[in-house]
Amino acid sequence: MPIALDFVSPLPPVRSGIADYSADLLPHLAEVAAVRVLRLPEQPVSAELERRWRPRPLSEAGEGGRLPLYQMGNNPYHEAVAELAMERPGILTLHDLVLHHLLHGMTLGRRDFAGYRDRLAADHGWIGEAASHPRHWGIEDQASVFALPAHRSLLRRQRGVLVHSAWAAGMIVEEDPEVRVRAVPMGVPLPPPADRAAGMALRQRYKIPEAATLLGSFGFQTPIKRTATVVQALADPRLASAHFMVAGESSPALDLDQIAHQAGVRERVHLLGYLPFDELTSAIAAIDVALNLRYPTAGETSASLLRVLAVGRPCVVSDHAQFAELPDEVVLKVALGAGEPAALAAALERLLVDPSQLQAMGRAARAHVRSHHAPAAAARAVVEACVEWGQLEPLDGRGQPWSERAVAPPTSLVWPWLPARIRVAGHEGGWAEGSQRHLTIEVENCGQAHWLAAARGAGGVALSVELTRGEDGAAREVVLAPAWLPLQRPLAPGETARFRLTLRRPSGAVRLRIATRVLDAPEAEGAQWEEAV
Repeated sequence: MPIALDFVSPLPPVRSGIADYSADLLPHLAEVAAVRVLRLPEQPVSAELERRWRPRPLSEAGEGGRLPLYQMGNNPYHEAVAELAMERPGILTLHDLVLHHLLHGMTLGRRDFAGYRDRLAADHGWIGEAASHPRHWGIEDQASVFALPAHRSLLRRQRGVLVHSAWAAGMIVEEDPEVRVRAVPMGVPLPPPADRAAGMALRQRYKIPEAATLLGSFGFQTPIKRTATVVQALADPRLASAHFMVAGESSPALDLDQIAHQAGVRERVHLLGYLPFDELTSAIAAIDVALNLRYPTAGETSASLLRVLAVGRPCVVSDHAQFAELPDEVVLKVALGAGEPAALAAALERLLVDPSQLQAMGRAARAHVRSHHAPAAAARAVVEACVEWGQLEPLDGRGQPWSERAVAPPTSLVWPWLPARIRVAGHEGGWAEGSQRHLTIEVENCGQAHWLAAARGAGGVALSVELTRGEDGAAREVVLAPAWLPLQRPLAPGETARFRLTLRRPSGAVRLRIATRVLDAPEAEGAQWEEAV
């Protein structure tokens, strides 16, 4: 009896590559499993898919022992997918390795800084909590977005995780070896070869010269897709006659029109915006070479790239991460770095000068999709994983957050903030000038870092004790500074160390000041206690 699956994903007409992928996969999945489609709240479903699958409410997920099969991406269409997958574990296909942008929208996008901080801390320990603080002040930090994928709790909650590249699987194993993860092919139907007549008609419609060499980029455009790099390369004399077509909406962070104007190539850059699927097919047929550069990467396997390859169009990709897995005879790879625009122009010049090479790459691209991305084979691989993992328990059976043990906490050697609570006893009452007191000093580590013992040397922690004289608000004179009190053992967050000190009070009005210090790290910020004695 075939395994019963509840399929949870955005579906057309939602403007999402994952929605298109799901529509293509479902018929093949239904041939090897008993598939029921669930409807995501407030998302439309096309009339055709509505008639074919009759989607059920999301609240029915997992009923009758059915196994949820989730399609997870890094955009707002997947918020309900993530929430349900945490509540009802299943098999999760992770289309984007990084989910930080989705977390940003679900929390900071609603002015919920505490939720953002807590989710990052749950997934990445003290590193996540520290990385969240700049966002509280409105500081954007793209490096942390890609360095902290914000997916660990979600992945550990599943019975298994599917990805579409060996690179993505390796990254997950490196971060958490316990997660069950497997690379399966992304199913892409093999369409007829590119229709040159349809391509020429599209060129005429958008006033693109029929004889011009035409480069193309497809899908939603963001800075990480390096579209600006392509525009800059277009200004290179080696591409003086080439045109560039962008078929897809652009992020507000990417003003391609202005970039093209500044580069002096505005008349050769054609911004088509979002295209319906039929017109997108014509746009792919209209180009000579596709550009699918990417850095940094969210770990996605680009469905738009595979669709371009499927119709037999050669493509240029970044020589990085999952794209490096593609065979050299199928794509041309360009190195990243400061010289990327020039390297791209040189690579395209070599490619475009030889029509026979273009044709050979197109044939190899189509053959690669036929042999490695057949939807029926992809569906079988998905179902095999579901059968194998479906009865297993999630790693975090009760949905516990990512364990702090996964990321070693910082120490006072590298962590510059050492908040503490200092308590002093024995100085109270009338402390006569010249008399001795036996003081007890307790210091509690209230921060995230482990304090190293002073004997460690650099990074070790000690207490400084000073008696000072002077007017309030002015520079104070240190009249007595006994030797620093060294921390005798490492002090974990929440732990307390106790010191005893015998001190003779000097004459006059003096104040007692005690502070935490880090050896060889004068810039470290510790705690301070001060009181008149």
